[in-house]
Amino acid sequence: MKHRLGIFFIALMLMVIAGCSDGPKPEPRLKDYMKNWQSMKFDKMYSMLSDKSKKEITKDEFVKKYSAIYGGIKAQDVSIKPVIPKEEPEPDKNGNITYTYNVKMDTLAGPVQYKNKIKMKEQEKKNKKDWYIDWDYSQIFPGMAKGDKVRVQTNKAKRGEILDRNGNGLAVNGVASQVGIVPQNLPANKDASKEQLAKVLGIDKKTIDNALNASWVQPGFFVPIKTIAEEDPRLKKVAKIKGVSTQSIETRVYPYKEAGSHLTGFVQPIKAEELEKLKSEGYESTDVIGRRGLEKFYEKQLRGKNGGLIRIVDSGENEKRTVAKKEAVDGKSVTLNIDMYLQSDLYNQMKKDVGTASAINPVTGEVLALVNSPGFDPNDFVLGISGSQYQKLEKDPKKPMLNRFAYTYAPGSTFKPITASIGLETNKLNPNKEVAISGKKWQKKGWDKKFVTRVSAVPSVNLEKALMYSDNIYFAQTALAIGKEDMVKGAEKFGFNEDMPFDLDFENSSLKKEDIDSEGMLADTGYGQGRVEMNILHLGLSYTPFINNGNLIAPQLVKADNPKAKVWKKNVISPETATRIRSDLVKVVGDKRGTGYKPPLKNIVLAGKTGTAELKSKIGEKGQENGYFVAFNQEQPSLLVSMMIENVQDKGGSHYVVPKVKNAFKEYMKEKPLR
Repeated sequence: MKHRLGIFFIALMLMVIAGCSDGPKPEPRLKDYMKNWQSMKFDKMYSMLSDKSKKEITKDEFVKKYSAIYGGIKAQDVSIKPVIPKEEPEPDKNGNITYTYNVKMDTLAGPVQYKNKIKMKEQEKKNKKDWYIDWDYSQIFPGMAKGDKVRVQTNKAKRGEILDRNGNGLAVNGVASQVGIVPQNLPANKDASKEQLAKVLGIDKKTIDNALNASWVQPGFFVPIKTIAEEDPRLKKVAKIKGVSTQSIETRVYPYKEAGSHLTGFVQPIKAEELEKLKSEGYESTDVIGRRGLEKFYEKQLRGKNGGLIRIVDSGENEKRTVAKKEAVDGKSVTLNIDMYLQSDLYNQMKKDVGTASAINPVTGEVLALVNSPGFDPNDFVLGISGSQYQKLEKDPKKPMLNRFAYTYAPGSTFKPITASIGLETNKLNPNKEVAISGKKWQKKGWDKKFVTRVSAVPSVNLEKALMYSDNIYFAQTALAIGKEDMVKGAEKFGFNEDMPFDLDFENSSLKKEDIDSEGMLADTGYGQGRVEMNILHLGLSYTPFINNGNLIAPQLVKADNPKAKVWKKNVISPETATRIRSDLVKVVGDKRGTGYKPPLKNIVLAGKTGTAELKSKIGEKGQENGYFVAFNQEQPSLLVSMMIENVQDKGGSHYVVPKVKNAFKEYMKEKPLR
C-alpha cells in the first residue's frame, strides 16, 4: 500500500511541475529562424512565419523575392545574429515579443550592415504551441514596404591598358560594332535578310534564328548577332541589308594584331567553372579574364574592381533610400619596355617565315621586342572566334598559335662564343694557337661512325678565325678539351638549368650532365648541337657579358622611370675574356671572310654570330635547319637582336637571317620618337 502511495505522489509532483512550466521559449525559435536566414534556406524561413504573415505573402513569392534580391546583390558571407537580452522581453498587448538582430553581408556594392527589430508571436498549430515570426517587408531591408523594389546596378571597372615605352597601346579599351536585328524592322521577306546577313558574317542562318527566338526577345528589342571590328569592311555590306542595324559597344582592342599577338595574349568572357573558383575575388558572369600572354600574367593588376549601387525604390521607381554604394576602381595600366616600332619591324622582316626573335638593350636589360611568326589576330578571340576560324588556326602547318619565343631550341653556332668563354676561363683554350685541321670532316680516334663536319676547309684556325668561319671542328675539339663537368658548370654561370628572372613563363635553357652521354655528344655540344637548348631571349642575354665586363644582365619587361641595369649573374667571365670575345665577334660581321658580313652595313658597326642548327633523328640523314643571327651595335650598344627562322635549308642557312636582322638595325637607328 505504501509503495502505491509513493508512486501516486511522484506522478502528482510531475504533473504539478509540468503545469508550472512556461511552455516553449521564443529564443530557440528565433535562433533557428536566423540560422535558416543566414544559410539562405528561405523555404524553411517561410515555414516559421505566423498565420498573419502567410496571408500577406505566399511561400512561392517569399522564396522568389529573397532569392532574387540576395542573388542580385551578390550576397556573400551573410551573418544574421539575434541580440538575446538577459531577461525575456514582456509581450505587448497583442502578445508579440520584439527582439533586435544584427545583419552583416558583403555585396557587389560593398559591405552592408544594419540593426533591425523583429516580432514574434505564440501560436497553436496542430495542438502544439510554438513561437512564430510576425514578418513584413522591412525584414528584407529596413524601410522597405509592400510594393517597393530593390534596384541593383553594377559599375564596371575599366581594364588597365598595356602600353609600350612610347605610349603606344598594345592592348587598349576601344569600341567594336555589334551587328543585330530589331525584329519589327525586318521586311516582309524576313528569310532573305537573314540569309544575306549570314553570308556576309560567315555564320549559319540557324544561328540568327536561334538568337531571334530567345525567350527575352520582343519586337522592338535589338537582338545582337555578331560583334566585329569597327574597321571591318563587312560593315558596308551589313548596312545595305534591310532590317539589320549596328551599335557601338566597348571592347578590348589589339591595334598591332599579329605583330604583338603572342606577347599580349587576349581576354575572353569568364567561363562558368572559372567563375566558381574566382567568385571570392569579385568576378562576375559578365566579366572578361586574361587568357594568354601579358593579359593573363598581369590579370590582377589590369582588371580593377567593379563597383555597385543598391537602392530601394517605390512602385513609381522613386528612390526611397540607398542601401549600399561602392565606386568602381579601374585597373592599373602596364607600361612596358617594348618598342612597338621595333617589334612591328621585326615581325614584318619575318612574317613570311616561321620563327621567333627578341631584342634587348644589352646594357640595361630592357626587353625591346618579343616576336613570334606567324601570329594570329587576338581581336578575333575577343569578338568571338568561330569554330571554323579556330580550326583553321589549329590545322595550319605553320602553327600560328604556338608561342615560339617561350620555348627552347638548339642554338647552333650562336653557342660557340659561350664555348669559347668557358674554354678561356678554364684555361683549356689558347686563343692564339693555330690548330691544324685537314679537310671538312674530322673524327676522333676511337669513334666509329661519328664525324664532325665544317663548311670552310681552312688549313689552320685560331679562336678569331674559328668564330669568323664558324668552324665546327675547332669548337668540337674545344668542348672535348674542356670536359663534360666544366662544360656544364660554365654553361650554368651563363644561366642554364635555372629559371630566368623574368615576368613571363619561359622554358629554361638547358645543358645537363646526364644528357651528355658520350664524347660525340660533348663534341656536338661545343658548336651548339647535341642536347644544348636555349630560348631566344636567353640567347640574346647570354651575349651581355661580352658587353658588360663579364656580367650577365637580367631582362626587364616593365618600364622604369630611371632604368638601371639589374645583374642576373656577376663575373660570369673575366673582363679580359669579354673583351677578347667581343673583338672577335666584330670580325664575324665586319670582316669580309666572316659569316655575318653580307650584306655590309654603312655607318653601323655590328658584332655578332651566325648559327645553323640541324635537326635530324639519325646520323647521315638530311634534317631541317634553323637559321640564327645574334648581333649588337658594338660602338654604342643600345640594341641586341637575336633571331631564329625555321626551315632555312633551301634558303642559304643562317645567311637568310642576317639581312633581316641588319634591316631591323637600320630602321631602329633612324630617328624615331621617344626611343
